[in-house]
Amino acid sequence: MTEDSAHPSRSLTLMPLVVILLAYALGGGFYAYYTPPWQAPDEPAHYNYIRALAEERHLPVMEIGDYDQAYLSTLTSRGFPPDLSVAPLTYEDHQPPLYYLLAVPIYLAAGGSILALRLFSLTLGGLSITALYLLLREMWPTEPWLPALGAASVATIPQFLAIMASINNDALTLALLWLWLWVTVRYFKGSAHPALVGCIGGALLLTKTTGYSVLPLAILALWLRWRHMRQGSNARAVWREALMLLGLPLAMGSLWWIRNTLVYGWPDILGLQRHTAVVVGQPRTADWIADMGLRTFLTGALRTTFQSFWGQFGWMGVVLDQRIYLGFLMVTLFVTWAALWGVFIEKRDRLALFAQDALVLLLGLAGLTIIMYVTYNLTFVQHQGRYLFPALPLYAVVAGFGLTRLGQRRFALATGIMFLGATGLLVLLGILRHDLPMWPIAIAGAAGGTGIAVSALPDRWRRYVGLVPLVLMWGVDLWCLFGFIVPLLKG
Repeated sequence: MTEDSAHPSRSLTLMPLVVILLAYALGGGFYAYYTPPWQAPDEPAHYNYIRALAEERHLPVMEIGDYDQAYLSTLTSRGFPPDLSVAPLTYEDHQPPLYYLLAVPIYLAAGGSILALRLFSLTLGGLSITALYLLLREMWPTEPWLPALGAASVATIPQFLAIMASINNDALTLALLWLWLWVTVRYFKGSAHPALVGCIGGALLLTKTTGYSVLPLAILALWLRWRHMRQGSNARAVWREALMLLGLPLAMGSLWWIRNTLVYGWPDILGLQRHTAVVVGQPRTADWIADMGLRTFLTGALRTTFQSFWGQFGWMGVVLDQRIYLGFLMVTLFVTWAALWGVFIEKRDRLALFAQDALVLLLGLAGLTIIMYVTYNLTFVQHQGRYLFPALPLYAVVAGFGLTRLGQRRFALATGIMFLGATGLLVLLGILRHDLPMWPIAIAGAAGGTGIAVSALPDRWRRYVGLVPLVLMWGVDLWCLFGFIVPLLKG
């Protein structure tokens, strides 16, 4: 046994991350270059914020008239024709400024190039993938495959790739949020200073309101930290760390809140009340429920959320072939199955204490993300799955676990049996309804047969099986771009 194999953590290199980032950069570069101008959600409004900072040299103010639903509908329905200006679209002016300030030098150096700003966002997306990989590696230092497969699972989601390759402050939000998670885990281990955790949290408050989940997460992190410390002499240390984990972000965020109070008045410290007053004509949830009924509304909301999490492009107008969504459903079922396997079959008792705390943080982030998504949709119709992307680290954990365990004969065999059971259930329901769902049966049956076949492979081949779905997903990324986005959105 070599020294590296005796100490698995030493054998971990950044080579898997380099490969992931190269594949991500190539696929994302295609999206940034080939997606027609402005054909990403809210891209013109984000661009105009950057333009205002670069050319007018002041922070924009959200004002009545910044949002015109009729004009926006004309632009999107006509594919943003060159004769219609996007300059009036300034309804993102309420957003915190950090992403836009960082983009100003790119705007000035590239003469306002859309592509340059998209590549800037794509770079930030690469930082988020890097932070995610480092987080998973911190949690599982003895499993070199899990961090790579988990990070790659996120990097190959078509919708994630499309959003990261557009002008949007989501890219910086995810990069900072996942960096905060990684540094916080290192803080649990005593390898990172709490002041660094606090500074990253403050940057999140200056980037986007969805980043405000960092405040309750910081409280959760402090509780996890305090739980493992004996009271007495360490109590003061906890209070000092609380000042850094919470006090620093609040101090940094207060700069923005004071500005908004001066501009919009108390208590509109986030500018959201002004935003609600300005976006007249934006679809409201109450109106949709009144028109179609609660059951139909909820069914459509769940379907659109699922589809747009994986891939519904442009301004939600490019819907993929339903057979592709069936494939994504198989991925969702696989990830759910892997989660159940990890909880009930392969219990995580062997996890280090800091890794258990990290999982609690990821579960907390997922819960907060869902709550924020539902709360926002109580007022506005925004069934966009990309709003769930902050919770992707938990998805990465489970997907990485499942793809890693595909190399184990027992899990591969159980997965095949599970999908074959689902195939039999679909056949039975089809017979009872006199309508066989052929494509779901075919896809589930193929997944089941693949699982059985994988379980029969020699050990030396089975260890690489987890890479195959990721290569296929990267191919689906290109299929979504060149098979749907480009032909359906080109002018």
